[in-house]
Amino acid sequence: MPKEEIKTPEQIQRGISAAMDSVTLINSKITITPSTEKLKKIVKSNVQHLELMLTQDWFEGALDPAQRTSIDSSISAGNTYSA
Repeated sequence: MPKEEIKTPEQIQRGISAAMDSVTLINSKITITPSTEKLKKIVKSNVQHLELMLTQDWFEGALDPAQRTSIDSSISAGNTYSA
């Protein structure tokens, strides 16, 4: 099993900030109609980023409940949009 990298508080905050940027992007793109393949790819890429981040213990453990809810909602909406 690979050893998980230890993150500084600054690195953790940058990771959370990047994830919340993905949340904002997903939420803004899913309101654009009609959807295009390009928009779907952008949304899917950001959903994949969020899903990957949630596999990191350091990331998931640092989220507050509101951030986790926002991420989960964006993943769900993004998956529906890009399907």
